[in-house]
Amino acid sequence: MSFKGFQRAVLAVVVFGVCVSVALADPKPDIANVAAGPIIVSATPIRSFKRFTETDEPLSKLTFRGGLVLKSPSPLFGGWSALIMDDDARYFLAISDSGVWMTGDLAYDGTRPASIENARLGPLLDRSGKPLVRNRDRDSEAVALEGGTLQHGSLLVAFEERHRIDRYDISPSGLSADHGSLQLPAGAKAMRRNLGLEAMTVLKGGPHKGSVIAFSERLYDVSRNHTGWLWTDKGPETVHLKNIDDYDLTDLASLDDGTLFVLERRFRWSDGVKMRLRRLAPDELQPGRTAAGETLIEADLNDEIDNMEGLSVIRLKGGELLVTMISDDNFNHVFQRTVLLQFTVKDNAQAKARPQE
Repeated sequence: MSFKGFQRAVLAVVVFGVCVSVALADPKPDIANVAAGPIIVSATPIRSFKRFTETDEPLSKLTFRGGLVLKSPSPLFGGWSALIMDDDARYFLAISDSGVWMTGDLAYDGTRPASIENARLGPLLDRSGKPLVRNRDRDSEAVALEGGTLQHGSLLVAFEERHRIDRYDISPSGLSADHGSLQLPAGAKAMRRNLGLEAMTVLKGGPHKGSVIAFSERLYDVSRNHTGWLWTDKGPETVHLKNIDDYDLTDLASLDDGTLFVLERRFRWSDGVKMRLRRLAPDELQPGRTAAGETLIEADLNDEIDNMEGLSVIRLKGGELLVTMISDDNFNHVFQRTVLLQFTVKDNAQAKARPQE
């Protein structure tokens, strides 16, 4: 068998395994008696974004910095669906769709991600201070920093199944109990139970600075474009994003100039899982309009991706735009992986851009 033939055979096995895993996710762990505490996380470096080569083919709009395959002996580890990183790209918060959070420090070898240190894990708590135990209550899919920092701040967490956006405080010890909810628009009732609020952020700049924006994983308008909401001074207003090839929306991230990044995923039995990242200009997403944005990358299982669901985009001190993604392994540790990937954006103009006030 030629090397290319071997690649195709391996890819077929990978596609089949991931297809089965995504279609038939393993049961989520019981978190009823979980208390916040340390967790061991091991990391294996990913040095090439291409799955079958040791050297990378240059990407047109991004530069691959490196990645990690993350594992833990804890049965609570997995399902990571949302991600926030602080401004120096080290301290992070990840949210799992099992209803737990994880914080830690991302260490580097030069500019390449190298390991996870000081990791802690704990349950999301209801208003009485108890862990969210019912599956329909704990399917947390997105997180956004509403105010302050990841050390001392206020968070919004979006849930699907029982659709809602709840508020939490965050401190070095973890997340507080839920202490309130954002009012959802009437149109949110059209979301299907397992295709609800999947992507959310707070806009850090631009014409809608400070506004919450959220999209359903899959909710179409009459033109089959994606439907979401922007919380303006008038309340939640409907916004639309162009549907390209029926990808689902999995996360959003905002820059300080108001640019919005959109992470998307598509699953097909024929070709497995794909991933796409789009960028929208600060004034492109407006009520009454359908935004399209610019595709920065589209990848499949020839690349080192998995079920990519969490997204963080930050501007480093030198001006570079750093993109970090994390995958949801559906708690199927045989065929899927928890993958953390980092890229920088090839855009000198935006790297030097000043935030819009």
